[in-house]
Amino acid sequence: MPKRVNRCELVIIETSDLHGNVFPINYGNHQETNSGMAKIAQLIKQEKQKYEYTLLIDNGDVIQGTPFTYHYAKFLHDKNNPMISILNNLDYDAAIIGNHEFNYGMGLLKKAVKESNFPWLSANIISDETNQPLFGQPYMIKEFDNGLKVAVLGVTTHYIPNWENPNYIECLHFEDALETTRKWVKYLQEHETYDLLIVSYHGGFECDLLSGEPTESLTGENQGYRLCHEIEGIDVLLTGHQHRRITEHINGVTVIQPGFNGQGLGKAVIQFQFRDGKWGVVEKFAEIVAVDDTTEPVKNVLELAEEYERQTQKWLDQPIGKIEGDLTVDNAFAVRVKDHPLIEFINNVQMDAAGVDISSTALFDNQSPGFSQHVTMRDIVSNYIYPNTLKVVRISGQDIKDALEKCATYFIVDVDNELNVNPAFVEPKPQHYNYDMWEGIEYELNISKPFGSRVVKLNYHGKPINLSDQYDVVMNNYRAGGGGDYEMFKDKPVIKEIQTDMTELLANYFLKRKTVSASCNNNWKVTF
Repeated sequence: MPKRVNRCELVIIETSDLHGNVFPINYGNHQETNSGMAKIAQLIKQEKQKYEYTLLIDNGDVIQGTPFTYHYAKFLHDKNNPMISILNNLDYDAAIIGNHEFNYGMGLLKKAVKESNFPWLSANIISDETNQPLFGQPYMIKEFDNGLKVAVLGVTTHYIPNWENPNYIECLHFEDALETTRKWVKYLQEHETYDLLIVSYHGGFECDLLSGEPTESLTGENQGYRLCHEIEGIDVLLTGHQHRRITEHINGVTVIQPGFNGQGLGKAVIQFQFRDGKWGVVEKFAEIVAVDDTTEPVKNVLELAEEYERQTQKWLDQPIGKIEGDLTVDNAFAVRVKDHPLIEFINNVQMDAAGVDISSTALFDNQSPGFSQHVTMRDIVSNYIYPNTLKVVRISGQDIKDALEKCATYFIVDVDNELNVNPAFVEPKPQHYNYDMWEGIEYELNISKPFGSRVVKLNYHGKPINLSDQYDVVMNNYRAGGGGDYEMFKDKPVIKEIQTDMTELLANYFLKRKTVSASCNNNWKVTF
């Protein structure tokens, strides 16, 4: 018989966007960080010791994101997935499929799911073969020994086809997350009994949490605000994808988003009282429990990953080439204001791989160090942090101009009459990766002019681009699908796909040439 007392507490513990971080280190410079699963595990253990009833959920993007997981996927995938071994060790109750779960292909994802001691949930990723949710489980219900029953419904941003390699998501379709949640909440209300409903959504918020004002174009990538306001019956909404730290109550829904890379836990404490034969919610609290200098890594978590990490570090230290000249980055903002040898180099690699003469790329992260004289794999993965592949798309001169106008929105002239980053590219989530720099064309962006009219020069081979002509341009698969609101690229003809990811292309470029000379032709600039 279930034991019965009049009151109880349940703690919901959420991780999200761990992105393959286990060890508390920066792979680029070996510096220690307050992040990673080994430290997060300490916080999980502490929370489980405090509360009798716990529910531990990962909200997605767990098996991809570091050299550690990249090396495993490329060279050690016949072994158990170390991230899954760690989640099993920590007794996770469920995981949600995130968009980055597909980055290494469906085979590796299926293997990870098979090795898991917990269910993977996503109600809106549908298998074309079965017409059922992928891996067969849209939700789970956990019953505790006091009779408390908690339902967990998983959903995933349906924007994945705009980013992912089509070969990795064959035979899948992605239904609207909001409408799927509406459908399954109704199903749960009609067919299941439970005392608390959690929706764990690998997605974020499209609106300001308090005012409801849109904070991004309404593409459907993030629908958290609408989930809270349009669907009755959700008690707790676990979110992620945007890498934010959020604890809020929206229209009676307790909302959490715990950050990224294992820098903190999302925690919701739900107090129940037993009345009229069932448990009812009395009060809900939410907080972020952050990793800090006092958080000690858990030894057995480190041990589970130790051999994988040793081989990763050996691989990272492989010398692969030399640089003549300077490809280092001193100031990320300066790199985005005028042509820089690092950006020109990456564009040159893309054009060499694709066999075209126009390319665009981004400086993905403000911490990118560039390349020093002696190049190792560590340098490659420190500068190119995403597992992108390349596509050659055929677009018009007008599309190129529209894309450059989109790029130009990255800048503003601030109150001190200085060039600065548009806050929309920083809040609520840094999006520096959505500013591209081009090679093979000559252009100038004048930021003193209004949005939409900042491209004041646009030439190809020394002559003004014909806006009606067609051009073949190489770019990463995320951008080619329209990612980052580059709608002008969406559904354009794909002339060629290069399935080798960019880290390999960069490494192979060095291995073939041994020595690479830095160059900068100053084909573009930003003025105001």
